[in-house]
Amino acid sequence: MKQPIFKYLKIFSKSSRERSKDIMQINPTAIPDRSEAQEIQVTAYDYSPADVKCAKFDNVISALDFKESNNTIWINIDGIRKADVEHIGTHFGIHPLLIEDALSIGQRPKMDEIDGILFCQLNMLYYNNSEHIVESEQISIALGKNFVLSIQEDPYRDVFDSLRTKLKLSGSRVRQRGADYLLYSMLDVIVDNYFIVMEKIAARIEELEEDIVQQTNSISLLEINRLRKELIVLQRNIIPVRDLISGIIRSDNELLEGGTLRYFKDISDHIIQAFELCENYRDLLFALQDLYLNSVNLRLNEVMKFIAIVTCLMAPAAIIGGIFGMNFDVIPYSHQQFGFYFAVGIMFTIPLIMLVYFKRRGWF
Repeated sequence: MKQPIFKYLKIFSKSSRERSKDIMQINPTAIPDRSEAQEIQVTAYDYSPADVKCAKFDNVISALDFKESNNTIWINIDGIRKADVEHIGTHFGIHPLLIEDALSIGQRPKMDEIDGILFCQLNMLYYNNSEHIVESEQISIALGKNFVLSIQEDPYRDVFDSLRTKLKLSGSRVRQRGADYLLYSMLDVIVDNYFIVMEKIAARIEELEEDIVQQTNSISLLEINRLRKELIVLQRNIIPVRDLISGIIRSDNELLEGGTLRYFKDISDHIIQAFELCENYRDLLFALQDLYLNSVNLRLNEVMKFIAIVTCLMAPAAIIGGIFGMNFDVIPYSHQQFGFYFAVGIMFTIPLIMLVYFKRRGWF
């Protein structure tokens, strides 16, 4: 049994160290080393209450003409190339500082306003079912007059499928409202997806709790530490988003209509709830750690109790054997025909009487 356990412990330990390095070693002052995307996907939506047009390109040049449209425009770029981001950012009048933020790595979620552009940067979260870790993808969103420009790192996944479906429905609210409502819808989908990731974490915590109650081993403690690190990832993304949404609500930017701000308050309620859930999960992990330690102590007490009982039961036999083993000429029953059987009988009888006594006292 020991060899497989130590083998798994070694695997868990190595993976845990690598995960800790990914989470902890973030230096915002370091120059980012971002590799250029091999391919990009550009999706442009031109919509109004009456109509919607969708076009897909493999370059940003083809999407530049959408700026001249009188409808609401959403241009989404999947995959980051420095030249492409700078080119389309300059075309849409986005400040170089905001373009630099969009090209950065590991930025803290934030909201900024420069030259009439409202800029939001945060992370979309995914749960990796095979590695059992929380993965993040940075997304930058720029809100301008009648347009929203979003830039994602991963060209193969995002959380906006439900929003794309709503854009195809003529009666949907997002089709009836302007670009500021589209920004709200995007942030709302991102925050709602946080809860999906948190449900996965909650399920793992429940499974871990059952494992600790049924059988406690060192792997349980390692799993508690792994889950705690995933909660760090959640909190690192959720807490700044709360500040981001609060900044939008307090903003007096002309791009934000008064009616739309009420919807951002709904996101604020959701992100506060997500933060409270993270706190609850963290407290639960501390409780599981205490449960693990208590289970280990209980097992140790059971072992010690068993050893103590065995020692007590063996004591009469040791005493009787010691007496009959003394080098004296006169020892009662030592020269009798049934002396040996008498001594052995006493050795068994006294422990049996002790067992009955211990049981009645409730000592085991």
